[in-house]
This record gives sequence, C-alpha cells and structure tokens, in this order.
Amino acid sequence: MRTLSRGSLRVAAKSLRAHKGRSLLTMLGIIIGVSSVITVVSIGQGIKHQVVGQIGHVGKDLITIRPGNNASSAIGDLKFFTGPSTSGSLSPKDLQAITKTSGVAKAVPLAVIGGTVQAERGVYGSGAVVATDDQFASVLNQGMAYGSFFTGDDDSGGAVLGAQAATAMFKEVVPLGQTFTFRGQQFIVRGVLNDFANAPLADDVNFNNAIFIPTASGLQLTNDTATTYEILAKPSDSQHADVAARHVQSSLLKLHGDSHDFTVLKQSDSLAATNRVLTLLTQLVTGAAAISLLVGGVGIMNIMLVSVTERMHEIGIRKAVGATNRQILSEFMSEAIVLSFVGVLIGVLIALVVDVVLRITTSFAPIVQWQVVVLAAIVSICTGVIFGSAPALKAARKDPIAALRGE
Repeated sequence: MRTLSRGSLRVAAKSLRAHKGRSLLTMLGIIIGVSSVITVVSIGQGIKHQVVGQIGHVGKDLITIRPGNNASSAIGDLKFFTGPSTSGSLSPKDLQAITKTSGVAKAVPLAVIGGTVQAERGVYGSGAVVATDDQFASVLNQGMAYGSFFTGDDDSGGAVLGAQAATAMFKEVVPLGQTFTFRGQQFIVRGVLNDFANAPLADDVNFNNAIFIPTASGLQLTNDTATTYEILAKPSDSQHADVAARHVQSSLLKLHGDSHDFTVLKQSDSLAATNRVLTLLTQLVTGAAAISLLVGGVGIMNIMLVSVTERMHEIGIRKAVGATNRQILSEFMSEAIVLSFVGVLIGVLIALVVDVVLRITTSFAPIVQWQVVVLAAIVSICTGVIFGSAPALKAARKDPIAALRGE
C-alpha cells in the first residue's frame, strides 16, 4: 500500500507539472485563503502583544477619562480607529474634580492645539501639538532621552518633543535649546522624550511625533478655547485602580448632574476594546477566506473533471490491464491532495513574506502562530479531498470498454 501511495503521488505530481499554468490557477483560491487567514491572524496577535506591552509600560493602573459615553457600544469600539474624540470636551472643573478624588494621586489633561509649526527644516506637519501639564511624563512612566520636562511655572515658552518629532524638526541629534515657532509664538526645546511603546491602530495621538507645550501656553494661544480631549489619572495605590476608577466615575457624575456624557476607562477596558475590534476583523477575513477556499475547491473539482475527460483512454487501458477501481481512485485523489498541499505551501510562504515586509516597513509586528498555520493547512487539504472525490470516483467507476472508446 505504501508503494502504491508513493506511486500515485509521483504520477499526480508529474501530471500537474505537465500543466503548470492550469495547476497554479486551480490552486489560487487555496493560496488566497491560506495566506489571508494567516496574515490577518498574525497581525491581530502582533497588535494584541504590542497593546499589552504598551499597557505594561505605562502601567496597568492608568485611568483614562474621555468625553462622550462610548465605552459600551459597538460604535464606541470602532473609535479604536478614529483617534481622539472631537465631538466633546472635558473642562478644567473635570480635571479639578478628578485631582481631588479619593484614591487619585495625580491627573493631567491633554488638548490638541491646531496650527502651523515652523522649525529648522521648514513646516512640521507630521505630529500634533499637545498642551499638557508638567506631570505628563510621570503619569505615563515615561523617561527623558535628553534634557528635562518643562516645569509648572515655566512661562518662558518651554516645549518637549517626542523622539521622532525631534529628528524630523532639527538636524541635530540633541536639539536642546533649539527653537520653533507655533502660532506666532517662539518655543524653546527643553527636552526629548524616550520612544513611546505605541501600538498600531491605537486610539490616541502618536506621542512619538508630538510636540508638548504647557497647558497655560495652549490656553493663551487659543484664547482659553483649547479643547481637552482626554485626562489621564494615576491612582495612589496601583493595587486599587478599580476603586479609584469608580470614585472618579462618581465624582464626575455628581459634577455633571448624573449625566453620563463622559467615559472612564481602565487599561483592561482598552485591551478588551482592542480585542473586540481585532476579533471582528479576523472573523470578516476568515469568512472571505472560507469563500476563497470554496472557490478553490470548485476549481480543483472542475480541473480534475477536465483531467478525467482528457485521460479517458489512459484510464481504459489501465483498467484493461488489471488496474482496480481503488488504484484509479487513489491516483486522482492524490492529484487533489497534491494540488491542495502545494497551494497551502505557497499560501504559507506568501503570508510569511507579507509579515516580514510589514515588520520592516510599518509599525506592525505580526506574530505567526503555528496552530493557525496547521489549522489552515488541514482545512485546505480537506477542502481539496472533498471536492476532488467526485472526479476521482467518476474515473474509478468508468467502464473500461467505454473508456477505451473515448478519446
């Protein structure tokens, strides 16, 4: 039986090599299905890993307060892609209430200020200008690469740059003391932050590209109309972050007259929202891949039916000299298996190449899971076997006399 199987596989491979173009087109559905599933799942796993790393860096106890009540809705989950909310704002009274809340050690506001940044290399438009307080770095557990963060009493136009903003705006490696102009006011670079562990598709400003100025400067430049899109709070005890978050919720509800027009998020909530969006995307792509595999299976069946018709005379001769139905069935089933297996190999290779390219050219860091690869391979090969069984049975059951008459 082992010799028969090897012989059948060898004959099947020879037959497919004789029609390379047709075989490749036949495998296309399998290739697309396998590569798309592996790629999307690996990207999703990579993003989850990056989000967990980001949470680990800033601390699992960080509390985020945002305007609008969107924490529990599906539409709110899709804000994962849209960046900071611009549909509402938080007031200085909100910040004051959060700071005075029991269990909260410190809180900082974040406000994006629109305008043109004129630096040494010309206009800088790759990042946002964020107005915040002097405790911003400590709340996010972020260290300084060079210099220091501006202080609360800095009224001399001090600013801090994200790591990528520093290299984009100035030719120097350490641009301390350099100046740039924003909304007609000159700012002096006091420091450069270390790289932030930003996750792709994150729902916040990319701090690595950002310019940070004091809240007082932001209010002055906007005539006190700067919109706070987010407040970050740090609990006094990291072990009781949930309790602190509930206290913040109660304080803001009291301030807002029991109106739920804000959202209090813990780090676990952010991770859960990320997982829900990625799971939804994975399900959508898996559905598309299933259709692709179905198309690939139909393609395998059609091509094998053509192959049976073309080799009708050969089937008749083989059966006339003693070949059994089982041997004929084994040969054509082997062709279906080889088509599926080669399609799986090509699909896996394409997925691996795409993952490598994404790692090199983007901020994504895909993680390939061998379980997904094995499952995709098994499903694809089973698809080939199922759709290849009908043509194989047709060839095996062919009457040898009728087969010899056919050309």
